Amino acid sequence: MSVEDDIAFLERIPSFGLLGRPALRILAMGAESRELQRGDVLFQAGEEADCGYVVQKGSLALQVGTSEASDQEVIVGPGALLGELALVIDTVRPATAKAVEPLTVIRISRSLFLKMLDGFPDSARRLRDYIAARAEQTAYEMSSVRGTLGS
Repeated sequence: MSVEDDIAFLERIPSFGLLGRPALRILAMGAESRELQRGDVLFQAGEEADCGYVVQKGSLALQVGTSEASDQEVIVGPGALLGELALVIDTVRPATAKAVEPLTVIRISRSLFLKMLDGFPDSARRLRDYIAARAEQTAYEMSSVRGTLGS
C-alpha cells in the first residue's frame, strides 16, 4: 500500500481519524508493516507494550490471560486498534494475540506517536478530549450497571 492508502486507512480508525491528515502522514511514514501467518503470535499477555497495532488485513484471536478457554477469546479484524494505551504510557499486554489467518498489521511505536503529538498540539488536544469523553461514557455505563445490580 502507498502512504496515501495508509493515511486513508488510518483515518477510518476512530481515535486516529480525529488527528488530521498531516499528523496521520507522520504516522503512516514512520510506522512499520508486519505480516503474520496463521498461528503466529503477535504478542503475549504480560509482555511489556511499547507500541500499538492496527489490523490492516486478516484477523487475530485475542485471549485474555493464560487460559485456553474459548469463551475468553475475541476475534478482531481490519480496523481494530490494539494497544491504544501503549501508545501513550508504559503498560503490559492484557491478552495474547494470535493470527487466525494470514494477517497484516501496522505497528506504531510509542516514541513515534508521542513525537507526532508533540509536533501537532491541536491533534493532541483533540485526542485528549476524545479519550476524556470515552472515559466519562465508561464511568456512566459502569454507574448504570452498578445501579441495576443494586450495589
